[in-house]
Amino acid sequence: MTNQLSSGRVRLVLMGAAAVAALAGAASAQTASSSDNGTTVGEVVVTARHRAESLQRVPINISVVSGAQAAAKNLNDIQDLSSQIPSVDFRTGASNKDQTVFVRGIGTISTSPGVEPSVSTVVDGVVMARAGQATVDLSDIDHVEVLNGPQGTLFGKNASAGVVNVVTKNPTNTPTGFVDAGFYEGDEYRLSGGVSGPIIGDKLKGMVSVFNGAYAGNVDNVYLHDKVNGYDNTGGRAKFVATPNSALTLTLGLDYTHSYETNPTGVWTTTNRVAYPNNAVSNYPGFATLLASEGITPSADNRTISTDVKSQADDVNDGVSFQIDWDLGGGYRLTSITAYRDWRNVQNQDYDQLSTVTATYPGVEDLGHLDFSQTSEELRIASPKGGLIDYVAGLYYLDGVDHETYEREEVQPVGGALPGYNNGIAHYGSTDQNYAVFGEANVNVTKSFRVVLGGRVIGDDLSYYNTRVTTLPVAPATPTSIVGIQPNFSGSGSETKTGFAGRAGLQYDLSDTVTSYITYSHGYMGPAYNVFFNQIAAEEPPLNPETSDSYEIGMKGQFWDRRVQADVSAFLTNFQNYQANSTFYVNGALVTNLVNAGSVRTEGVQADITARPIHGLTLTFNGMYDDAYVVSFPCPAVSTTYTAAQRATCNVNGEPLPFAPRWKSHLEGDYRWPLVSALDLALETDYNWQSATQYQLSETPQTIQPAYGIWNASIGLISDANGWSARVLVKNIANTHYSSYLSAGDEGSTGIIRWVPRDDDRYFGVNLHKDF
Repeated sequence: MTNQLSSGRVRLVLMGAAAVAALAGAASAQTASSSDNGTTVGEVVVTARHRAESLQRVPINISVVSGAQAAAKNLNDIQDLSSQIPSVDFRTGASNKDQTVFVRGIGTISTSPGVEPSVSTVVDGVVMARAGQATVDLSDIDHVEVLNGPQGTLFGKNASAGVVNVVTKNPTNTPTGFVDAGFYEGDEYRLSGGVSGPIIGDKLKGMVSVFNGAYAGNVDNVYLHDKVNGYDNTGGRAKFVATPNSALTLTLGLDYTHSYETNPTGVWTTTNRVAYPNNAVSNYPGFATLLASEGITPSADNRTISTDVKSQADDVNDGVSFQIDWDLGGGYRLTSITAYRDWRNVQNQDYDQLSTVTATYPGVEDLGHLDFSQTSEELRIASPKGGLIDYVAGLYYLDGVDHETYEREEVQPVGGALPGYNNGIAHYGSTDQNYAVFGEANVNVTKSFRVVLGGRVIGDDLSYYNTRVTTLPVAPATPTSIVGIQPNFSGSGSETKTGFAGRAGLQYDLSDTVTSYITYSHGYMGPAYNVFFNQIAAEEPPLNPETSDSYEIGMKGQFWDRRVQADVSAFLTNFQNYQANSTFYVNGALVTNLVNAGSVRTEGVQADITARPIHGLTLTFNGMYDDAYVVSFPCPAVSTTYTAAQRATCNVNGEPLPFAPRWKSHLEGDYRWPLVSALDLALETDYNWQSATQYQLSETPQTIQPAYGIWNASIGLISDANGWSARVLVKNIANTHYSSYLSAGDEGSTGIIRWVPRDDDRYFGVNLHKDF
């Protein structure tokens, strides 16, 4: 292992050095010409350091997708955007509550209210405290910035793996409006529209927009004679900006989204299990016969289920924010962001994933209710730029309150272990108060050379409660004989911790358009309680905070008369006390819980390159090599939760982390060709490829998605002068089938199930847009 890690570091350093050297040579060779013949890559402005800055001047690896790009390609949420951004992966599930975002192979999978995500999602300066809040439809987006690596210095709450920073559009200075319509194969449509402009002269302007989208789904439920794996989402956003005087800007933001999804709890791919690490095969012919009687043939591209319950999730996500920007004079600006958010989720799931009830496979249905709210305040000051020292500093506070109910109902026929109706119901929740003082400064040693220093002191007060009542007899012969339901339980606890996140780095400008940097960042994610339906006494102690140490070297800028824009970096990040999902079994039913999974590492090289070689043609390459793996996993002791056999197979040291493909890339070409006056032909094609991806920390061979690529294209007519466009698009031209997630099935762990993505097969659509 030592030699392997050493060679990995050497390889990383060599790859990073080669990339930096190549860009340095390009920087020194570029000419001084700045003429624009339609081949100049436009400047991208980001707010990654709470200032409006050119992307090329920020010493952080940042991937950016504009709102216009997302709309043209039917990219409507972070899961869709992950296909365009190689550093981002997405864990889907039967409900928003089960979904999460990964950056460079790091993310937090947990439905516990006592856990926060290691990837922070921020919308207009407001942190989404729970991962599920970040998975809804994105509307009125100006652009999305993905800040790769630990970003805890400037961003509220914790961001030990990265930040997804969503910036929505501002109201326009003149009256405008728009209508968008999209129609796609499979009974899918998306409609949106809005108005924007001045309300009271130049003192108040506003915008209001609404959207609705629906999709029948691409999975057949043969028992209910219905399509599932679809959605029906409705929402709106409003923003009002007041400028009482030249020094004061007041911004009020409101948003509301109602999401209804019919994602199944998995689709069967096989009725056997291959064990890790010995590859021993366990077959379940009885279960295979049962599925066959229901009309199900498991396979890698199966899209058929037979369940007597329609799994569904009803989700409401809304909030209000009030931002004050006050120019104090002398270039100083004070910013206050006060926000309240509310998240309510109701999910109904067919846990047994069958329509037939037998003594061996009882019927099990789950019903969950979530009610979460958060209140936050961020107060910061930004100094003027250009002096010896410029900085951003501030205070942050967040209060999150969660209350949940989860019920599991089981029906066993005569002859079952406990014939009749059995159930368990748990009431649980948590409170989390987060305090922070933070700041980051540039020490401008010379005009071209600066030192970056920043830190954040973080305080967390976390508490939880959980009470579970079941119909399990007090002293049965088999005390866990109800499928997936533990006996009665009652517990509570509280934890207070103080942590630190920081950054130190050097930045040197090689030219007016090229900068280089090297940074060290320390990330911190607070303590966690593993609060969930089947929590037991052994899981009451809190998990330790997750920390990370990250090293990055990079170069970014514009080259060759600004025809090429590039951002290349090499990184190495070590995580300690990584908070990750592990599995155990309750009467044969698979149950996941959160553990401190020891130490893990992610190391690699990332590149984002845009070129405009000729007038009208834009070429884009986004790629990443990421070796993300477990360094040391602490196997749990043999207990009522973990058997000796399970403990013997938990040594996953050196194995890949879930949701971390070794290679991932996005290639794209866009061409605008003038046809006649005020009318252009627009051609676009992109190809997204990733290497084999393991989806489970248990390293089961069957939960590896093989390498695959998806090819998309569109053709359209655009009239900028008249404010309209029409595009015909095709997704997954080669009709490539793949799974967006793989897991062991819940029913007795007798096989493997898959989650089916929207583009699991080829489909066509049309996007229409009109400005007025």
